[in-house]
Amino acid sequence: MRPSVLIAIAVAVVVLLTISGSVYTVNQTQEALITEFGKPIAVIDKPGLHFKTPYVQTVILFDKRLQMDRFPAEETILGDQKRLIVDGFVEYRIVNPLAFYQTVGPVPGAIRARLDAVVSASLRNVLASNSLVSVLGSAKTHVLAPVIAQVRQASAPFGVEVADVRISRTGLPVQNTDAVLARMRSERERVAAELRAKGAEAAQKITAGAERARTVLLADANAKAAALRGQGEAQAIAIYAKAVDQDPHFYRVWRTLQAYRKGLARPANRLVLSPDNPFLGYLRTAPAAKDATP
Repeated sequence: MRPSVLIAIAVAVVVLLTISGSVYTVNQTQEALITEFGKPIAVIDKPGLHFKTPYVQTVILFDKRLQMDRFPAEETILGDQKRLIVDGFVEYRIVNPLAFYQTVGPVPGAIRARLDAVVSASLRNVLASNSLVSVLGSAKTHVLAPVIAQVRQASAPFGVEVADVRISRTGLPVQNTDAVLARMRSERERVAAELRAKGAEAAQKITAGAERARTVLLADANAKAAALRGQGEAQAIAIYAKAVDQDPHFYRVWRTLQAYRKGLARPANRLVLSPDNPFLGYLRTAPAAKDATP
């Protein structure tokens, strides 16, 4: 092969390498930092095809999407001197590639060690003023809000924006588990006893109210019944009196006959009377009255 052909091939290879080294692409989810001999000179935040000086300038790409970093579990001391093992995650995004490069370095993943240290310090600081019950409760907003604020303030110089910090798991050290469970059990038993006492008190009030209402209803019913009985007896007396006034003799005879039926109808009844007793007057005159009947 001729020397001129080899030279042409070498020149073409150099040209291709130069062109490929001067072109780079920025995606929509990325930002690019251009450095020249290690010194940052420009930040590219527009997606597309861009050019740089080959062999002199370097392109460092940063993902600007929301990222998640799980911080390791660690043991912290709470405000009531209880020990708690806490782990979770922090969500963040790189918003300033230049500040990130100057404080953290050219490796995007290096920020995670910094964030772990910041989150650990913030959690220790905030949890030291909270009790075990508040941390283990379902609503941890009042606990995590100051943690998020402190982490955002501490991570801002890194060119990072923290979106959220969450506690994913909490656990007790082995040596504290039994004591904490016993205290929680006694607290639940105290609450249950209090609720039972309140329920018994409410039941007594309901029973007393029902008994009082029953007594009042019975008293009213008895009063109405007595009044009705009095009215009925008065009407009966009035009817008897009216009947007697119409024919006193008939009433006297009828009452005597009723006395005969009740006093003499049963063989076991005995009456000790003198023969001339007025009560026996109708019995003495009965045959005469029978003979006088046609």
